[in-house]
Amino acid sequence: QVQLVESGGGLAQAGGSLRLSCAASGRTFSNYAMGWYRQASGKQRELVAAITSGGSTNYADSVKGRFTISRDHAMSTVYLQMNSLNPEDTADYYCAAGGWIGNRLFPTYWGQGTQVTVSS
Repeated sequence: QVQLVESGGGLAQAGGSLRLSCAASGRTFSNYAMGWYRQASGKQRELVAAITSGGSTNYADSVKGRFTISRDHAMSTVYLQMNSLNPEDTADYYCAAGGWIGNRLFPTYWGQGTQVTVSS
C-alpha cells in the first residue's frame, strides 16, 4: 500500500501561482510513477501532469508551459508548481501513484485531494 497526502491547495488570483505537494509513505516511492489529476465540478477527472521514477514527464496541453511537475526521492514527495493560473484551473487536484506504460501513467493509489480555486 502507498499512502498519499496532498497539501498546498487554496485560493489564488488569476495570474498567480500555487505549489502543490504530495507526500508518499508505505512502499518504495522510487518504484512508482507519479501524477497529478484534477476534477472540476461536473467534469471528468483528467490528467494534469505525470512523472516517471527517472524524471520523464508529460503534461496536459492545457497546462504546458505553466505547470511543472517534479519529485524528490529523498523526501518521497512529488510537487506541482502552478504558474499563470486562470479560473479554468479551478478544481480538486489529486495525487496518484502507479505504473508507467507506453508514456502513460496508470494509477493504483490516490490521495484524498486538495482544492484549488482561482478567482478572476
